[in-house]
Amino acid sequence: MMKSLAAVAVFTLAAPTLAQTTWQMPTPYPEASVVTRNVIQFANEVREATDGKLNIVVHPAASLIKHGEIKNAVRSGQVEIGEILASTLSNDDPVYEMDSLPFLVSSFKDAERLWNVVRDHAQKDMARQRMTVLFANSWGPQGLYSLDPVESTADMRGARFRAYNYTTERIAQLAGAVPTQVEAADLAQAFSTGRANMMVTSTATGVSAAVWDFLKHYYDVRVSIPYDFILVNNRALEALEPDVRKALLEVAARAEARSWTMAEEDDQSGLKILAERGIKVSEGSDELRAGLHEIGDTMVAEWEKRAGETGAALLKAYKNNN
Repeated sequence: MMKSLAAVAVFTLAAPTLAQTTWQMPTPYPEASVVTRNVIQFANEVREATDGKLNIVVHPAASLIKHGEIKNAVRSGQVEIGEILASTLSNDDPVYEMDSLPFLVSSFKDAERLWNVVRDHAQKDMARQRMTVLFANSWGPQGLYSLDPVESTADMRGARFRAYNYTTERIAQLAGAVPTQVEAADLAQAFSTGRANMMVTSTATGVSAAVWDFLKHYYDVRVSIPYDFILVNNRALEALEPDVRKALLEVAARAEARSWTMAEEDDQSGLKILAERGIKVSEGSDELRAGLHEIGDTMVAEWEKRAGETGAALLKAYKNNN
C-alpha cells in the first residue's frame, strides 16, 4: 500500500503543468484610453477563453516599443502582436489613409462600413508581409483642440499644430499652420513647453492627456473617425494549437464589434469631462466648419490621385454600400 502511495506521489509531482504561450503586445496609447481599455479586455478574454493557454501581456504608452516601430517588430517576430494607427501606414499604401480622410465618414456606422470595405485589401497586404489584421479598434471622432479661440481656418495660420500622420500634417499645411510630429505619449510635454498649441484628435486622447492643463478650447467638428490595427505575426498565429487559435479569433471578432460602441460611449463621456474640467466645448462656427470642409475636399481629391485605381474602386464600393 505504501509503495502504491509513493508511486502516486511521484506521478503527481512529475505530471506536466498546463502549457502556456505568452505573447508581448505593445500599444502606443495610455492605459486609460478607450483603445487600450478594449485591448486589455481582449487580452483578459483570450486568457479566459483559452483556459490560460494563451497569455497576452499588454504594454501601454509605448513603454515597450515606440509607435513607429511596432509594425516592423510584429513583422520580424520581435513581438507576436501589436497595435498601430492604421493611417500611419499611408506612406506604404494610400488605402490606409481612407479612415482619416476629412469628412468621408460622419458616423460610427459609416466608419465600420468603411473598414468592412477596406478589410480584404488590408488582409491581403498584411498576408504578403507575414501578418494578419486581427481586428480594427476604433477611436472616437476627431475634433479641434486649441489654446486660443478659433472662429475660422484663418485663425489656424501660424499655429504649432501637433501632427501624428500624413492627414493631420496635411490639414495643418492647408490651414497655414506649422505641423510638428508628436506622439500621444508625449502630448503633455509638447503642449506644456509650447512646442504645440493646436491639434486634431479625439476626446479620448484629450482626456487621457489632461489637456485642460494646457489648452482651453475643443471644437467638436468630427473631422474623421479613425481606427487602429491589431496586427499579429503569422508564424506566431500558426504556432498556436487549433483550439487556441479558434478561441483567439472569436474573441478578436467580439473585440472589434465592441470597439465601435465603446468609442461612441467614450466620446460622449469625454465631451462631458472636458467641459467639467474647464475646456470650452462647442461645435464650432459655420465659418470654421465650412473652411475645414474645403480642406477636406482638397485632401480627398489629392488622395484619389495618389490611390489610383485601387483607391477609386474602394471609394466607389464604400459610397455604393449605403
